Amino acid sequence: MKLNLSDIGKYLSPFKRLLSKYRSIKTTEQVKNFIQEQSSFVSQFTLYGYLKTRMGAKHVLMFEDKDFLNSINIAKWHIYSSSLVDCTFFCFSFLYKEKGFSKISESNKIFFEILNSEKANGMLFEAYDIATKEFNSRYQKVNWDTYYNSHPFEYSSKALYHWSPIADNLKKLDKEIVINSMALKWNNVQNEFKKLTSKFQTN
Repeated sequence: MKLNLSDIGKYLSPFKRLLSKYRSIKTTEQVKNFIQEQSSFVSQFTLYGYLKTRMGAKHVLMFEDKDFLNSINIAKWHIYSSSLVDCTFFCFSFLYKEKGFSKISESNKIFFEILNSEKANGMLFEAYDIATKEFNSRYQKVNWDTYYNSHPFEYSSKALYHWSPIADNLKKLDKEIVINSMALKWNNVQNEFKKLTSKFQTN
């Protein structure tokens, strides 16, 4: 996930633009691409959207501050990695329950393929390590029958609130709005995934 801070506008573009490239998801490789791209987009959109909203016009100046950019770099990887965890569990829970996809171990394989590719792409070790532990812990006990219907993106929504580089006294005022903003973006992803997998091949 390479984020170009000098071209922030494209990360705040209308949500449907990225989703519209998909016509159908029929294979696990396409599921993998969907998880990676949507996790990247939602985490970027909500993080930069929150920063822009909270800072107003001065957000442009803040993006020239090296310490602030470092804080954003830390935040982006943690929010993105948490998004990968949630999105992977959501997608495979839905496929398992609604499409009869029984090869649930594919979720583990695909998650770590994505995570390792992002590690090679510069993901911070701390973000990689936390995401690995979170995924492994939940993988052992996840209820595949119900996960996709039981607040599947709560972890990443809380990560947005926790990692956003905004002063704590200000974040406290924004908590509900920030968490809900990400939940709304994930709602779009969920609805789109359900539509796109109408012809998913279980074999």
